[in-house]
Parts: sequence; C-alpha cells; structure tokens
Amino acid sequence: MKFGISTFVTDDGIAPGALGRALEERGFESLYLAEHTHIPVKRETPWPGGAELPRHYYRTLDPFVALTAAAATTERLRVGTGIALVVQRDPILLAKEVASLDLVSGGRAALGVGAGWNREEMRNHGTDPTTRMRLLRERVLAVKELWTKDEAEFHGEFVDFDPVFSYPKPVQDPHPPVLVGGAGPTTFDRVVEFGDAWMPIYGRGTDRLAAQIAELRERAGRRVPVTVFATPPKREAVAGLEEAGVDEVLFNLPTEPEDDTLRVLDRLAELA
Repeated sequence: MKFGISTFVTDDGIAPGALGRALEERGFESLYLAEHTHIPVKRETPWPGGAELPRHYYRTLDPFVALTAAAATTERLRVGTGIALVVQRDPILLAKEVASLDLVSGGRAALGVGAGWNREEMRNHGTDPTTRMRLLRERVLAVKELWTKDEAEFHGEFVDFDPVFSYPKPVQDPHPPVLVGGAGPTTFDRVVEFGDAWMPIYGRGTDRLAAQIAELRERAGRRVPVTVFATPPKREAVAGLEEAGVDEVLFNLPTEPEDDTLRVLDRLAELA
C-alpha cells in the first residue's frame, strides 16, 4: 500500500516547494491538493465537515501552480488534485494545465475530480448546481479527448467545440490518471465511465468500504485502484483500509507554518 498526503496549500502555511521536498525526503509517494477559487461572503450551503468553515478554505493557492512548485523540488513525488472542481473550470484550459504539469514533472501528474459542495461558489462561475454532475461528466470526457486526440472535438449538452489542436499532450500514456471523488449513489457510474480510480474521503459514505470496493471492481470488470484521502493518523485506520483492499492512503495534513508542518510529517511518516 502506498502513502501520501492530502492538504490545502495556502498563503500562510508551508510553501509548496518546501512541502514537496519534505514529503519526498520522508518517503511519501504523493501529494494531493484541494482547491477553492474563492469563498462567497454570504454562505448558505452547509459545509459537509461541520458547522464552521475552516480558515484554510478561504486562502488556498491555485492547485496547479502549487503542484508545479512541488514538482520542481522533487524527482519522484506524484502530484495531483484532491479534488479539482471541474464544474468551475474551462475544460480546454484544464486539459492544458494538467498536461503541462505532467510534462514539467516528467509524468507525475494525477487529476482528482469532483463537482464540489459549495453552491454559491459554483454559481459565481456560471454553473447551475442542479446540473453539475452532467457538466462534470462532459468536461472530464472533453479533457480526455483533448489529451488523446491530435484533432480533438466534443459535442455535448454543456461542452461543444469543433476540431482543435491542443498541446502539450501528457507524458503518461494514455494520459494522467483521473481519480473520481465522492461516495454517493451515482459515484460508481462516473468511475466506470470515465475514471481510472476511485478517491473517497475517509468516513464519508465508506462504512462498507471492502464491499464497496468489491462491487466497484465487479461492475468495472477491472481492478480499479482506490485512494482514500483525509485518513486519520491511526494505525487501526490504516490497517482497516489495507484489509479493505485500498491501494493508497492519504493522510490529512493540517495547514500550518513550515516548522509545525515538518513536525507533523515526522509523526505521519512513522505510520507509512
């Protein structure tokens, strides 16, 4: 089983280059970054994690800029989004961002995708929350076309463009892995159709994880990799995930200044 870190990189925590270097030095294999483009002042949508939205949600760096900085200070660390809010991103730009990250990192990029929970935030991007899952599907499919076709085109309900040239192409063949976030009733539909892996949050809809993983792999007709993020730093939690058939564990790293972060990483490395 592999071990990595899921976190928020902000303007008042450890810098992404220093974080990437620290992770690789301690033997972690991956770094996945969350994103929020902004947080509307008037908040109506409940945060799934509790009552009060933590400070770091308001201060996230752009994940692809931060991941590029982390990739530049490392040689082996895989760098990905956990998750990219695809319904808030233009698919042509997203395809170029991820392909560029894959190129400059030497083939170490991963794209974790989801539709998000903050309805006010997505509305500011012109996204109707009621159709966000259909929009997510089309944008991911369009991105994969742009990655893999010399003359890519897509014609859907929300995404529509005639043949285009889009470069660079990713280094990884056929493309960076797409990890589908969530654990709702239709999540497996998305994993089977356009995902390369499943990436649920620990403890959110994963009460029957071993059975869920078996069901997913049977439906897909292949061994779908599973990455669980925001895993608590407890040996029993890690052991339970390994027994359930999880391939990669991502420990949740608090957003702290560099010295505090390094101390936390030293403790987490003992569990990896």
